[in-house]
Amino acid sequence: MSLPRMSAHDRLEFGSLTVERLVTGAVQENTYLIYGQDRQGFVVDPGADAGRILAAIENARMQPRAILLTHAHFDHIGAVEPLRRELGLSVYLDPRDLEIYRHGAVLAERWNLPFEQPADPDGPLTENQVWQAGDVQLTVRPLPGHAPGHVVLLAEGLVLAGDTLFAGSIGRTDLPGGDLELLLQGIRRELLSLPDRTWVLSGHGPQTTVGHERLNNSFLT
Repeated sequence: MSLPRMSAHDRLEFGSLTVERLVTGAVQENTYLIYGQDRQGFVVDPGADAGRILAAIENARMQPRAILLTHAHFDHIGAVEPLRRELGLSVYLDPRDLEIYRHGAVLAERWNLPFEQPADPDGPLTENQVWQAGDVQLTVRPLPGHAPGHVVLLAEGLVLAGDTLFAGSIGRTDLPGGDLELLLQGIRRELLSLPDRTWVLSGHGPQTTVGHERLNNSFLT
């Protein structure tokens, strides 16, 4: 299967689902808008550039129901508060990442990057929790290792993988709370168990598939 190239703002179709990816901020983080034919859906990992994200939501006539966070590193949460303020959305995160979340501004300052510290999440993401918005159904699965409370979000034919698995690589484990063995175990348990044709939409870089990474990713052999 060929892997299409992606630009700073792309739209992909997965059956009745549409996924828009916006590359945001200095760290080039992938923010995702996922919605169905009735335009209901979710914002996943709004990292930065809130104005661009809001414009994309408006242009798509999307009706977001919540902000879901795969993990709490600052490059994945930098637009949380502006979106929450403008759209009135609730924010959800695995509680094991709450300490990292609360120190987002401190970590961003080390990179000399602008950052608005968001208020605490409104609720938890928990194992096997199902999020439904119209045609969109996302199932929460824990996959720690890059961060203690990292989760992935499964939908039909795709997984929003955050910073666990990338095209040709895996997530960093040299950050606080990182654990290489946990990450590799989780990738094998949660991702490599999926069908080869499952699309992997990562927190940075282009999309890939489970089958492509199974055959070609040197970190998994």
